[in-house]
Amino acid sequence: GIVLTVGMAVDANVLIFERIREELRNGKSPLNAVDTGYQRAYGTILDANITTFIAAIILFQIGSGPVRGFSVTLAIGILTSVFTAVTLTRLIVVYYLRRKRPSAISL
Repeated sequence: GIVLTVGMAVDANVLIFERIREELRNGKSPLNAVDTGYQRAYGTILDANITTFIAAIILFQIGSGPVRGFSVTLAIGILTSVFTAVTLTRLIVVYYLRRKRPSAISL
C-alpha cells in the first residue's frame, strides 16, 4: 500500500509541474502559471485518486487479514497524498513566489 501511495503522490506532483511548465511556455508569469497549472491538474489528480480510493474500500469490504491492512494503508496514503499535492505544496510554492517574486522559474 505504501509503495503504491508513494507512486501516486509522485504522479500527482509530476502532473502539476507539467501543467505549470506548459503555462510558462505559453508566456504566463510564474504566479499565474502556478495557479493555472494547479487548477488544470486538480481534476485529473482527483479522478485518479478517487477511483483508487474506491478500490481500497472494496478491498476492505471483500478482503481479510493482509488485504484489509493493504486497503487501509492505501486509503490513508491516498487521502494524505491528495491533501499534500493539492493543498500543502501549492501553499508552499505560492508563498515562495509571493515572497521572492522571481521573474522566471525553471522546472
